[in-house]
Amino acid sequence: MEFKYPYYLLFLLLLIPYIIWLIIKSKRSLPDIFMPTVSKYRFVSKTWRTRLVNLPSLLHIIFFISLVIIIARPQINNSSEDKDVEGIDIMLSVDISTSMLTQDFKPNRVEALKAIAKEFIGKRPNDNIGLTLFAGEAFTQCPLTTDHDMLIKLYDDADDEMAGRGTINDGTAIGDGIMNSLLRLRESKTKSKVIILLTDGVHNCGNVSPQTAAEIARQYNVRIYTIGIGRNGMAPFPIGYNSTQMVPVEIDEKTMTKISEETGGKYFRAEENQELSEIYDEIDKMERTKLSSMQHYKKRDIFEPFALVAFICLLSELLINILILKRLP
Repeated sequence: MEFKYPYYLLFLLLLIPYIIWLIIKSKRSLPDIFMPTVSKYRFVSKTWRTRLVNLPSLLHIIFFISLVIIIARPQINNSSEDKDVEGIDIMLSVDISTSMLTQDFKPNRVEALKAIAKEFIGKRPNDNIGLTLFAGEAFTQCPLTTDHDMLIKLYDDADDEMAGRGTINDGTAIGDGIMNSLLRLRESKTKSKVIILLTDGVHNCGNVSPQTAAEIARQYNVRIYTIGIGRNGMAPFPIGYNSTQMVPVEIDEKTMTKISEETGGKYFRAEENQELSEIYDEIDKMERTKLSSMQHYKKRDIFEPFALVAFICLLSELLINILILKRLP
């Protein structure tokens, strides 16, 4: 709250001499009754009328304060903001081959990636984000959308063990994963289009090679950030119920680097949950959404509550004086 005429508030200083005058007046106006002794009247309680003697003066002070505030014109700002948002279209292209169940990430690569990806999605409310899943073949789990709640739900509902059960072909079709994402981005009108490709293997099947997919992405001005997931050497893979065996980790880092360099992106290697989270944070900083805004202000007077308080105080003071204290105005 602010005041259009704040200098009128200086009138409140007049209350200081008025309060001093009330104190002096109350002491002088106390009735004197000469008694041989007053000790027996010491514990006589005050009547309720006696307790209300100073209430009219208090109401008068509140009335004066409210009146001064009304004269100073209290106001509040109603603001609105127009935003021109230049969003980014992002497709997450995620490997769900059986090797993604390896447990070098906690609880495994698939679930670790899902949790961290959801944090990344939550930080980018202005962007269209979609999800491609691939193993030996690729499909769209969620098209580009700003309904991130729905995107996260579809990601949670994704069957990450389809390749293991044979519902889709197992393998690592990196080129097909990129092409499926490109099909979702090719009609985009935004200036910034990005694919974040995550895999833990080597391209070994599919209809399109990673190099060809990268060349097509460059023609559509799509940057590809590639992330290789998995520790160097050996990693535990689940076998049967509650048992694991060590398997080799193979990531074609040379091809992943070429894909990124071809499109103006960058290659990352993540060997644990924290590193993967930091990679997402780095991509988030590199691909920031540009915002421009214009603020509008509209001031509105809010004297009504103070006018109501002043009226109630004035009316109460008159009624107390006339009906209770039996004083005439």
